Amino acid sequence: STFLSDCYSTWLTYILEQWTGVEYHYLYYIGFILWVLIILLFAPVLIFISVSCFLNLLLHIYKRKNGLDENFSSKSWDNERFMLASILSICGKLLHGYELHGMEKIPEGPGLIVYYHGAAPVDYCWFINTLYIQTGRLCYSVVDRLFAKLPGLQLFLNLLPAAHSGRDESVEILKKGNLLGVAPGGGREGYFSDENYNLLWGNRKGFAQVAIDAKVPIIPLFTQNIQEGYRTLGKIGIFRWLYESSRLPLVPVYGMFPVKLRTYVGDPIPYDPNITATELVEKTKIAIETLRDRHQKLPGSILRALLERFDKHQKED
Repeated sequence: STFLSDCYSTWLTYILEQWTGVEYHYLYYIGFILWVLIILLFAPVLIFISVSCFLNLLLHIYKRKNGLDENFSSKSWDNERFMLASILSICGKLLHGYELHGMEKIPEGPGLIVYYHGAAPVDYCWFINTLYIQTGRLCYSVVDRLFAKLPGLQLFLNLLPAAHSGRDESVEILKKGNLLGVAPGGGREGYFSDENYNLLWGNRKGFAQVAIDAKVPIIPLFTQNIQEGYRTLGKIGIFRWLYESSRLPLVPVYGMFPVKLRTYVGDPIPYDPNITATELVEKTKIAIETLRDRHQKLPGSILRALLERFDKHQKED
């Protein structure tokens, strides 16, 4: 077995050497550099998945130790949910000095929270955890089906809690009096929007129809500097082609720069039985763009966002 492996390795090295014209020991160095580049380019994603898996493991230990069932809405999960929210909230404070402004604008009843999707939507994660710590309110979150299927994350996602079964599930969640968060731009907006913070929603209006069917207001949400904390290589054509062809998250996300992040809650857009989904989409876009134009200097600057960590003056809501 070892002999065959060595033969295969030697044969492969010989082929690469003949093909590239580079001596084999240089190929090892090139391979090492490529691995380092891959790790750096996907570092935020790798770190996020690693932390999520670690927290998921802690939740499994807690569940087994306390003999808990799968009823995640039960109060028996409250202590662990609060611990989880506290850990993630501390990470937000340490990494980005995270702040949440305008939380009082969120109505007491149900509502659909619509937010701009950054390259890494960690700001939304810190929003729902800050909301829970300060008010005790859970905010359900629409997550990508692919992300929901990642091994080792199910318990973590169920406790957030996450929704990924489509429009009917979303309407049902809202009709039960809950908050629900969604990013209409999804992965495309995250990967291909840039420091100009353009909304890339295409023709998506399912979220607006959900709000109409559930008869709930829409609450706009925007986070200052989210594109400065995390960037992508979405402007490179090959990555755009890979994403559009496969819908897989193959676009490198890099950064995790310790910029200042502030999330702003906008004025709710009330339910109107006479409005169409198309009209509601436009009103929501205008609301988020208004938050963006009020709180974000365009185009965004990583250096300026870093310096804002030391600026004690808070922007007005």
